[in-house]
Amino acid sequence: MKVRVIVYEAEEGGFWVEVPATPGCMTQGETIKNLIQNLYDAVEGCLSVDMDSIPLKQGDTVMELAV
Repeated sequence: MKVRVIVYEAEEGGFWVEVPATPGCMTQGETIKNLIQNLYDAVEGCLSVDMDSIPLKQGDTVMELAV
């Protein structure tokens, strides 16, 4: 999966990034390397869903899609 992100320089130093395709998904880092490490965790967290909290009816199917 490829996701486009926007990297900004933070006023107080370091960087922050947002993922426009996933509203509210953002993170920060002191260096670009640190930012990228944090970004993987942020995107994974934003895309993860607790399936136990979603009510399913008989006949509903849960699927995973890799893009």
